[in-house]
Amino acid sequence: MKSNLFKLLFFIVLFSFCTSGAQQYDLVIINGHVIDSKNKLDQKMDVAISQGKIVAIEKSISPSEGKKVIDAEGLIVSPGLIDLHSHNFHGTEPKKYLANSFTALPPDGFTFRNGITTLVDAGSPGWRNFDTYKKQTIDQSKTRVLAFLNIVGNGMAGGSIEQNVEDMDPETSAAFAKKHSDYIVGFKLAHFSGYNWSPTERVVSAGELANMPVMIDFGGSQPELPLEKLLLEKLRPGDVFTHAYAQVKGRTPIVDETGKVRPYVFKAQERGIVFDVGHGGGSFVFDQAIPAMQQGLKPHTISTDLHTGSMNGGMKGLLNVMSKFLNFDMPLSEVLAAVTWHPAQVIQKPQLGNLSVGAEADVAILRVQKGDFGFVDTSKKKMKGTQKLICELTLREGNVVYDLNGLASPLWK
Repeated sequence: MKSNLFKLLFFIVLFSFCTSGAQQYDLVIINGHVIDSKNKLDQKMDVAISQGKIVAIEKSISPSEGKKVIDAEGLIVSPGLIDLHSHNFHGTEPKKYLANSFTALPPDGFTFRNGITTLVDAGSPGWRNFDTYKKQTIDQSKTRVLAFLNIVGNGMAGGSIEQNVEDMDPETSAAFAKKHSDYIVGFKLAHFSGYNWSPTERVVSAGELANMPVMIDFGGSQPELPLEKLLLEKLRPGDVFTHAYAQVKGRTPIVDETGKVRPYVFKAQERGIVFDVGHGGGSFVFDQAIPAMQQGLKPHTISTDLHTGSMNGGMKGLLNVMSKFLNFDMPLSEVLAAVTWHPAQVIQKPQLGNLSVGAEADVAILRVQKGDFGFVDTSKKKMKGTQKLICELTLREGNVVYDLNGLASPLWK
C-alpha cells in the first residue's frame, strides 16, 4: 500500500515538474512598452499570442511559456496600424486614374513595412467595379483590405467620369454596401468640381441608408462652395473630412490668411466631424498643419492617401506622416490612437485597432529613433525634426510578416 502511494506521489511530482515550464503560447512579446488607446495602456507589459489571437497581456509573462519569444526591450508594442485613406485598385486599364489602373498600388508592398495590418481604400471602386476590385486586391492581399465605396458607380476613374452626377446613385450604392458589409465600411465623394451640393447630398444619403460614415475630398469649384456649410450643415457627426491640412485651389483652407484656424472648424470638430490627414501628393502643407496644431486642431485620424503620386514625395509612408505629427509635439500615445483605435471606431470595426484579449493578433513593434531628420510637405518645403518612427516588426494574425532586424529569428552560428 505504501509502495503504491509512493509511486503515485512520484508521478504527480514528475508531471508537475514536466508541465511547469510547458510552452503554452505560440509567441510571447516581452519587455515592450505597450500603447493601446482602447484599453488605456501606456506602460511596459508582455503580450502572449496563440492561434492568431491575443490571449494574455500582463506585466510579466515567462519567456519559457512561449514557443517563440520576441524581446521588445526599448521598443513600442502597438496594435497593428490602420491606414484610413489609401488607394489600391491597381490594374492595367489606361486613363482610369485610381480605378483598376497604374496609379494605384498593391497593398502588401507598402503596408507591413509601415506596421499597417489594415488599410481602407478611399473610394477607388464604385459599385459597378467593386467585384473586380475584390478579386484583384482584397482576395490577393495578406493585408486586411476594407473600402469606402465611391458614390460614383464607376469609381475613381478621373475626368468626366467623376463629374457624372447621374452615376451617383445613393440607393444602389447603399444596397450594394450592405450586401458587402464585411469589406465596405462607408462611402466616398472626391474630385467633383461643380458648384453643386447634389453630390454631397447624395453621398450623405447613401451613408444614411446604409448606416455608414462618408469621407469627402471637398473642393474644386469656382466660386468655392462654402466650407462652413459643409462642416456644420451637410456632414453628419462621424463623417470624415479628409485632406484637412491642404491648401488647394477651389477649397477654403482651414487656416485663414492671418494664420488663425477659422472658428467654425473648431465647431465642426466639436460636433463630431472627423478631421483626417490624407497627406497625399498635394494635400498637406506646413503652412496649414503647423499653425493648426499650435492652436489645438489635432487630427482625429492620420492617413497617407497612398498612390504613385505620393509614395516617393513628401508623404513616403504612414510612419513618415506620423513622424511629422510627433515632431509637431503631438504625444506618441495620441499619434498611435490616430492610426489604431480612432480609425477602427470611424469605420465601425471595434474589433480592430486594439490588443484586447481575444482580439486578432495584429501587432506593430516600433522604434522611436532619435536624430537629425528632415520632413517635406507637398509644396516641397522642409521641416527639421528630432524623432522618427521605424517599424521593427509586424504581426498579422500572429504571424511575422515583416521583421526589419530579425527580432523573431534565431541567431545564425
